Amino acid sequence: MVYRYLALGDSLTVGIGSLFGSGFVPLYQKRLEYHLRSTVLVSNQGINGLTSQRLLSMVKYNQYLRNLIVHADIITISIGGNDLIQAARSTRWNLSSPLFTQTLDVCEHNMREILSQIQSLKKDSPYFIRLVGLYNPLSKNEAAYHWVKQYNDFLTSLDSHKIATAQLLYAFQGRERELLFLDKVHPSSKGYRVIESQLDRTGYAPLLQMEKPYTLRKKKK
Repeated sequence: MVYRYLALGDSLTVGIGSLFGSGFVPLYQKRLEYHLRSTVLVSNQGINGLTSQRLLSMVKYNQYLRNLIVHADIITISIGGNDLIQAARSTRWNLSSPLFTQTLDVCEHNMREILSQIQSLKKDSPYFIRLVGLYNPLSKNEAAYHWVKQYNDFLTSLDSHKIATAQLLYAFQGRERELLFLDKVHPSSKGYRVIESQLDRTGYAPLLQMEKPYTLRKKKK
């Protein structure tokens, strides 16, 4: 059996900052093939600078992308970082501005709509979605940490049988120097390996049902 992996999202999906622009997508593809024991074909639809509003528009109106979604068995989504960056730039990096609350509200609404659109196209077919959480490149800024954590908490609230979130905030925390690229925004090649590792931690159900933990049973006398 051949599985189809559709990667949606921003520059993280593109792989900016990694060697040869590979990023987490080809790394995760290999991990998928290892666990699913089958060939995994990838369609990387990542776009630099993509926002949640643009992704929602694509998912709703781009017929080519909608067709890819219909046939996808695995979907990853990295989105939200550019929404916060745009808010920061428009407020001249005043991270205590009320605009951040508004931005998160819009971003969360868009993410719900994106998932709703995908689920309506997939219906009852076996598949799973993995959401890529945000890390905080401004490690010493408490306000930045607050907004990133709030968005990640929202993503985690969406977890279900077919949806899970790869947690990056704590995986990157304190390791920014080694996990970020020279621009101090995008992950380095090592950072992308951490993202792939966190995706791996989310498991592979329902395509691959997780083994139940072994429990000892008392023998009957």
